[in-house]
Amino acid sequence: QVQLVESGGGLVQAGGSLRLSCAASGSIGSMVAMGWYRQAPGMQRELVATITRSDRTNYADSVKGRFTISRGNAKNTVYLQMNSLKPDDTAVYYCNARGSSYWGTGFDSWGPGTQVSVSP
Repeated sequence: QVQLVESGGGLVQAGGSLRLSCAASGSIGSMVAMGWYRQAPGMQRELVATITRSDRTNYADSVKGRFTISRGNAKNTVYLQMNSLKPDDTAVYYCNARGSSYWGTGFDSWGPGTQVSVSP
């Protein structure tokens, strides 16, 4: 079983910055990719950014040039640096991790989410 712990959410004014962190722990044999998704009230969960174990990144068009995803020096950690935040970025942000366990079974795990609120 893989557990994810997120931190770094909060309230910020438009134009400000926040940095989200996520650490994965548990029976992780191999991590394939980690990423961030978000869900605004009344909306479906959507991809924000992902990063693979080879550091290949993918971003939603709405955050390109403003958000940066990176992997930490500590194993199985991922960060999301969010700059030039807009009120439309307000959502619960979820960390996701995909890979395989020590025993070869796959996992696709989610964190509990962290609230990001951007005021006009």
